[in-house]
Amino acid sequence: MTAALASEYQRIRHTSAAICAPLARDDYQLQSIVETSPPKWHLGHVTWFFETFLLQAFVKNYQPFRAEYNYLFNSYYQTVGSMQPRAERGLMSRPTVEDVYAYRAAIDERMMALLSDADPSQAQAIAARVTLGLHHEQQHQELLYMDIKHNFWRNSLRPIYLPKTLPVREATPLTWETREGGLLESGFDGDNFAYDNERPQHKIWLEPHRLASRLTTNAEYLAFIEDGGYQRAELWLADGWYHRKQHGWQAPLYWEQCDGQWYEFTLHGFEPLNLAAPVTHTSYYEADAFARWSGKRLPLEAELEHKLRELPITGHFTDSNTFHPQAGTGQHYGSLWEWTASPYTAYPRFQPLEGSMGEYNGKFMCNQWVLRGGACITPPDHIRPTYRNFFYPHDRWQFSGIRLAEDV
Repeated sequence: MTAALASEYQRIRHTSAAICAPLARDDYQLQSIVETSPPKWHLGHVTWFFETFLLQAFVKNYQPFRAEYNYLFNSYYQTVGSMQPRAERGLMSRPTVEDVYAYRAAIDERMMALLSDADPSQAQAIAARVTLGLHHEQQHQELLYMDIKHNFWRNSLRPIYLPKTLPVREATPLTWETREGGLLESGFDGDNFAYDNERPQHKIWLEPHRLASRLTTNAEYLAFIEDGGYQRAELWLADGWYHRKQHGWQAPLYWEQCDGQWYEFTLHGFEPLNLAAPVTHTSYYEADAFARWSGKRLPLEAELEHKLRELPITGHFTDSNTFHPQAGTGQHYGSLWEWTASPYTAYPRFQPLEGSMGEYNGKFMCNQWVLRGGACITPPDHIRPTYRNFFYPHDRWQFSGIRLAEDV
């Protein structure tokens, strides 16, 4: 096994702990809504992934660190066994934070032994599984930022995750790029890592269209609000209107109005709303309603993919250490995951991975929508033009943004 893979393992595992370093011990236990998970659970779950799918699979006569963790830290792998209900992860006062870090240290030590002493006949399979596990942990690093933000927002003290003065830049003018379309290739076709839901590459027809030069700003979305966008049923999908009424939506998540002034909660504190910055934390329903109000539409995922294929993977990612989108142009990579008008379904000839790994993506291809491009909470080495993120259309706690499109 290569030293490079072992080094990458250590780097990514250290990053998860570093994300949690600003937290107080009490913060590790919080679960503000059913969609979120306690930071402590995330740290345990990604460790359980390596223990279950690497150590138990490839180490002869392996003895689990603690057998009970298979129940506590299993997320949704029905082929592995039963699990702690998702809504009750916040009830786990034990294992303690110290116990979870001890678990991580023990599994890391065992993983290093596996990587250094792997049977040559299993080396390729182990390397592939480790690589999947590391990308899985990077997904949970994004979830940590998302969940910590929501947990802190629910606290009336408005805790600050990372004190920082956010830059205030002017918005760039909105322009439109005309794209020809045609019969094009979509999906991943290469030897490097990609999830199974990005494969196989296949033909897709795109009509001529235009893409906005940047993400929708807070000022543009505020105009939608002030024009009664949240009260005009004709702008909304039926299910979206139901969710808007049921949950009392009047603005994006984390927006609050005080004495006539809009404010926004960020991981860097409670800030006056920056009108030039991209609007974030909208659901698919809100993004779609805004697009209708604008006389536009949301882009198809293949439209965004083919734009991403033309660009270098540079943008506002986690290495900026600023976990809130900033004003600018382009913004195709990083900044915010962009809602698309495409439901999350399988590509033609899709084949899930064998065994339990087949539960990773395929079984979620129902009732969700695709987002593209990455966000300010995405590691820069965790994104590709073909990467397909997906959320339910009512979800708002993810770092999602809006790019408009229109037909030619």
